[in-house]
Amino acid sequence: MCPYFSVHNQFKVLQANEKRRWNMKRLSHSLLLVCLTFFTFIMPVEAKKLIPMGHTISIQLQMPHYYVVNDILLDSGDWLRKKDQLLKIDGQEVKEFNEDNKQSKDVKLIVKRGDKQYTVEVSSNELKQLTNFIKNQTDGVGTLTYLDPEALEYGALGHQIIDHAIDITPKVLRGSLYLASISQIKKSRPGEPGYKISSSERHEGEVGTVLANEAYGIFGKWQQPLQQSLYPPLEIIHGNEIKPGPAQMLTSIEGSKVESFSINILKVTNETFQFTVTDERLLQKTGGIIQGMSGSPIIQNDQFIGAVTHMFVEEPHKGAAITIVEMIKKSPN
Repeated sequence: MCPYFSVHNQFKVLQANEKRRWNMKRLSHSLLLVCLTFFTFIMPVEAKKLIPMGHTISIQLQMPHYYVVNDILLDSGDWLRKKDQLLKIDGQEVKEFNEDNKQSKDVKLIVKRGDKQYTVEVSSNELKQLTNFIKNQTDGVGTLTYLDPEALEYGALGHQIIDHAIDITPKVLRGSLYLASISQIKKSRPGEPGYKISSSERHEGEVGTVLANEAYGIFGKWQQPLQQSLYPPLEIIHGNEIKPGPAQMLTSIEGSKVESFSINILKVTNETFQFTVTDERLLQKTGGIIQGMSGSPIIQNDQFIGAVTHMFVEEPHKGAAITIVEMIKKSPN
């Protein structure tokens, strides 16, 4: 027998044994990964119940700075640009800015533009007129999505507030939430979104504080006794549990009354879904989805599944929604 052959065969056997051991290690690691993945998948999620609302709300946010709303050419030749933040006047931090600012001389204004700070010279007369071209508040109308009856917290809108006058997503210094009443509806038509015309019920007092303006809505603390709702606290479910088919959308189209309207869910992902309005009365009144319905809660089989976020401009009877589980992930509470 050829020694070389014998040694070579032994080496091949050793290689085969080592390969089998390596494959067993790989297999054991693979099994471990599969088991961990499977275990993670089947871990039960703690059941959470929220009250679906549907009330029209008026929102007021105070931003941490004053912003310039238009480009302004100053007498000095300097420019104030749209979205500039006013930081300091002659070295003093800008906290309040109004027509009573008494300045009899030119001042130096420090502004933040992007990531840089600039100093611009402003005359006393320009400083007085500047109040017409700056803002530190933004407001809007939307729909209250849910109340957490245990934590006394709320979520609304289903998307963040954008101030279109200055094209930014405002940070919140503080904010207030008020109930609102619908006085008129501008009906949606293909290519022309409709909207709610409402009045804020501020005489009833602030119902909540706004603590955050996040990608999936505004969130904060509820300040008043719990409002009446069409449903008791309902179990919330994940996107993979939502089924195409009939569902109900809660919203207000007359006064402050919340009503339930029929929709049909078309397409579902883990985070979002699409639907079409099937309720004849709602179609007749609003044409489908209108501005101000953002945040309207959606119910399916007595489970809380999501909130309206957008409409299809060319097909206003169609809308998009975020799952309620995904929405509350962005809650800072």
